[in-house]
Amino acid sequence: MKQATVNPGIFIENRSRFVKKMDKNSIAIFNSNDEFPTNGDALFPFKQNSDLYWLTGITQEDTMLILFPDSPDVKFREVLVLVRPNELKEKWDGKRLRREEATAISGISTIVWLDSIDAALQTWIHLADTIYLNSNENDRKSNHVPTRDYRYAEELRKKYPLHQFKRSARILKNLRSVKTAGEIDVMKEAIRITELAFRRLLGFVRPGIWENEIEAEIYHEFIRNRSAGPGYTSIIASGDRARTLHYIANNQQCLSGELILMDFGAEYGGYNADLTRTIPVNGKFSKRQKQVYNACLHLHNYAKSLLKPGISIVDYTDKVGEEATDQFIKIGLLKKSDVKNEDAENRAYRKYLYHGISHHLGIDVHDLGTRTEPIEAGMVFTVEPGIYIEEEQMGIRIENNVWITKKGNIDLMNNIPITAEEIESLMNSR
Repeated sequence: MKQATVNPGIFIENRSRFVKKMDKNSIAIFNSNDEFPTNGDALFPFKQNSDLYWLTGITQEDTMLILFPDSPDVKFREVLVLVRPNELKEKWDGKRLRREEATAISGISTIVWLDSIDAALQTWIHLADTIYLNSNENDRKSNHVPTRDYRYAEELRKKYPLHQFKRSARILKNLRSVKTAGEIDVMKEAIRITELAFRRLLGFVRPGIWENEIEAEIYHEFIRNRSAGPGYTSIIASGDRARTLHYIANNQQCLSGELILMDFGAEYGGYNADLTRTIPVNGKFSKRQKQVYNACLHLHNYAKSLLKPGISIVDYTDKVGEEATDQFIKIGLLKKSDVKNEDAENRAYRKYLYHGISHHLGIDVHDLGTRTEPIEAGMVFTVEPGIYIEEEQMGIRIENNVWITKKGNIDLMNNIPITAEEIESLMNSR
């Protein structure tokens, strides 16, 4: 394991929060993700089911969690199910968790092997009235493959047709969006490692460098600081490529006079950072580049000032759109007549800012959470306005991660250089 083990108290508290929301005399069952083949006999790198990880901290495949808080036998009120270690398989694929190791990670004392769980699970289900099953209900999902969660739900419905079934996702969407203090500590470490990578880049980027070389520097800094690696595929977009929001080719040369948009974040302890900075390849913003950059920074700070308990992301986005309209008029992108004649369903500012301003952040980079209900203390959001100008072959985005508190918010990235002057100073002092 590249990264250090995180505090098991995080997962103990998360399970406690979930169990409190369960109906009386109910059982909840969670499964790990599938292993997916690539070609030949190869597999994609395994990525744990986010909900199962949130509840256990276990990253191993073929894992289950069973929560049965009203079980008459206390030791079976929470059960972690693992694949039994196999000496021959371990010679090929590496060591699997032993009981004591799994307990140390998860805080769960009852460990059962996967090949012996069926009979016990049937007994527990017969004692329960309601079965909670999991599903991927992230609003952004696009999934055409029937995953293990959905196959397992179909199997249990056939086997236990007279039980009541409920969706764990209804509970998890609210719980996972509000982070505990322990979760915030882990996210702060992911952010600290991300900051180290950005500061490394400020001393590394220069005319003639290639985008993939920059990506390699990021990965190097992440791994050497015990991150699991990037939380998502890094976006290293110089010149006009910065207008492509999810540009990940990262295979072009960075030229003097261009800006380079870099969107990256470390994963640590299963939680993610998400940073975007736009810097001049040659270490000096042109007059026009700085004008647009400062307009984007103004929008960033304005958006951040709005994020506090009580506002919804929909209303917040509308307010930022109003401010963007004013800024775009000031820097010559829009005329007052453009605004007067705009389509209410496609505002004039959307020509230059065509994405949302914020999303929930946590175990998933686009984490679970509502867009329409008022935001709450404990949530973590990105703040990432951008300005994309086709006519000038320029794209600028500035992104920090913000923790909502009862009184407002705390910028978890407030130590990371953000002003044009800071960036120029650090790039030219290398």
